[in-house]
Amino acid sequence: MAVVRLEVADGVGTIRLDRPKVNALNAELTAELRAVALEASRRDDIRAVVLYGGERVFAAGADIKEMAPMDVAAMSGWATDLTQTFELVARIPKPVFAAVTGYALGGGLELALCADFRIFADNAKVGQPEILLGVIPGAGGTQRLPRLVGPSRAKELVFSGRQVRAQEALEIGLADVVVPAAEVYDEAIRRAKRFVDGPALALAAAKRAIDDGLEMGLSEALRLENGLFVGLFGTQDQKVGMESFQENGPGKAKFTGH
Repeated sequence: MAVVRLEVADGVGTIRLDRPKVNALNAELTAELRAVALEASRRDDIRAVVLYGGERVFAAGADIKEMAPMDVAAMSGWATDLTQTFELVARIPKPVFAAVTGYALGGGLELALCADFRIFADNAKVGQPEILLGVIPGAGGTQRLPRLVGPSRAKELVFSGRQVRAQEALEIGLADVVVPAAEVYDEAIRRAKRFVDGPALALAAAKRAIDDGLEMGLSEALRLENGLFVGLFGTQDQKVGMESFQENGPGKAKFTGH
């Protein structure tokens, strides 16, 4: 039985983690997540994505039983696979929302950090507890977390390994919104649907410009933005959008995603 599923409805693809009891990240889940992320990226009927671990837990971290006996060589391959898989999730060229219920610890939080937006349940508890095991985050926690909440806050969380509750996560910018646990998935779907009828190629370009631009110097990032902007003038949506603006005013274009 698959431990990661892709469920599609009304233009939104849900990447559903389903490895009882706590969605611990192991080699099997990593392989299936990689395949599903690639599928979600290429399917035209998916215009936005929700990452979801179910009603009880998002993902409680890596499978320690699988990791503990590994030596350096074995862990090198395991960690590389996980990091590359998370990068594929982060690179999905569509708006991605993480719907976080219960625990998102270690690799679970690192997966949530790959999303563009994070909707937290009011019962969410998140953190990077790797330091308590004598290691450090190895799938983006020391990189994506400081880019989101700042280096000082990230260091405090990584150095201490402590868990953060939903309200604090909202205050430090780790969560974008906090809702009752029973509403977190529906809220993520509602927000994702805002982009289903949008200009898919322009949304993909905007995501790439922001994400890649943050890793560049300003001059190089501006050149990236300029190239992506100019390239969109070869799309059908640019023609539709500008013709609609001239005829009907802003916000009324019927985009096709091409």
